[in-house]
Amino acid sequence: MTNSSQAAPSSKPMNMILFMPDQLRAESIGCYGHPLVQTPNMDRLADEGVRFEYCQSGSPLCAPARCDMATGLPPHVSGHRMFGNLLQPHEPNLFRYLKAGGYDVFWYGRNDLLVQDQFESSATEWDSFEDGPAWMGAGNPWPKDDPHYFSFLFSEGTDRRDYPDYLRVKKAIEILEQRDSDKPFCLYIPLFNPHPPFFGPQGFHDMYDPKDIPELRPVGLANKPGYYDAIRSKRRLDQLNDLDFRTVNAIYLGMISYTDWLLGELLEAVDRTGHTENTAVLFFSDHGDWAGDYGLLEKWSSAMDAPLIHVPFIARVPGGRTGYVSQDIIELRDLMATCLDLADLEAEHTHYSTSVLPLIHGEPGDPNRAAFSEGGYNPHDKKCFLPEEMFDPYHIYYPKNSLEYEQPAMISRTAAIRTREFKLVWRPDYESELYDLKKDPLELQNVFGDASYAAVQEGLAKRIFDWYMRTSDVAFHGAMPMELPR
Repeated sequence: MTNSSQAAPSSKPMNMILFMPDQLRAESIGCYGHPLVQTPNMDRLADEGVRFEYCQSGSPLCAPARCDMATGLPPHVSGHRMFGNLLQPHEPNLFRYLKAGGYDVFWYGRNDLLVQDQFESSATEWDSFEDGPAWMGAGNPWPKDDPHYFSFLFSEGTDRRDYPDYLRVKKAIEILEQRDSDKPFCLYIPLFNPHPPFFGPQGFHDMYDPKDIPELRPVGLANKPGYYDAIRSKRRLDQLNDLDFRTVNAIYLGMISYTDWLLGELLEAVDRTGHTENTAVLFFSDHGDWAGDYGLLEKWSSAMDAPLIHVPFIARVPGGRTGYVSQDIIELRDLMATCLDLADLEAEHTHYSTSVLPLIHGEPGDPNRAAFSEGGYNPHDKKCFLPEEMFDPYHIYYPKNSLEYEQPAMISRTAAIRTREFKLVWRPDYESELYDLKKDPLELQNVFGDASYAAVQEGLAKRIFDWYMRTSDVAFHGAMPMELPR
């Protein structure tokens, strides 16, 4: 690995490929230190660019995290903290900036970001390639009375080319092969994998032996929030054993390796079609997954564990550093400013996104920077809870939905700050958490309320307060007549 830079790119606007797997946690990738998983293409991208060791998502849920990343505005600024509250016509978004700035924007994949009437102004072409559920070809093999029924452990899928994710990447490759326009382009590829249910295509589903999975974070840790046990009980996960959770994790790794194969197909096409020297490739995810850690799976709206909010961020930018690992803390919301920087465009709204392009080109970062995330809802605000169609007692999300309504304090408002040394998770209506990351990098020992950490806890709480003060709203840009109407 080297710190060398490539030759400076041309002055022509930079093309961009934004490759975003869903629910991919950083620690389950080879170049982020996983000892078992095979991710040669993600690892190659890191060797050819800059890998950010710590990128934090703004939310553990899909829609809030994506609204944050596309606007540079944390969820609290405009209330984007729930399942279905997507960006409205009056709100800015990265893709509309790019299209208005002369880019062809090709969107192939999932949404969870824009209301439908925003696609015309934000994309040149779009397609989800979904005719049914994203997990078509797989099924829940367990009887409804079996404790595995709500485990998301599904049957093996079919051929790797049968799935929407493959069709999305295939279409992106066709754009690269057939491109004959002088306009710069942005290929946005928001995949489904490795989002649960846990199943992989043939050749990937059983790629890893559960017995070979490294030790998971244990069940029954002291001083953890009460929703750990509540989720386990509600989903009947407390009736499963260690091998079951290793199986979850093994299939999750297989889904990641499938995603890596898709990335490899795309990178080969970038090289083959001559786009390498004028195209930035950004690889990231919206949030992560417990994937068996703590005897849990999927995610929770007020949970701020590292498996849920520590996401990968790898950037291969022509003219930027190669083979470099940045220890600077960054946030997923930095994507917006970074892409606008690559496109030489200016945002027209106030935002809290910081371009990481200077870091990619070798400039020093801020060693005192902290990352912030938030989640949960006010317990009285039932419209934020999961949709009512999930009240079917055999819907795969029924346990999560019913638990939110039965014990709403468990999904109450939450904010987290992460520095290089500590992490504080603050919940004014529920149990809070504090971790000494130097002594406890896996966040197993909650020391919130420990007198020996009182000064640290107070200092981090003040930084959260200051962050909310500085980001609580954004001012209107422009002038409005003050006279009464005639």
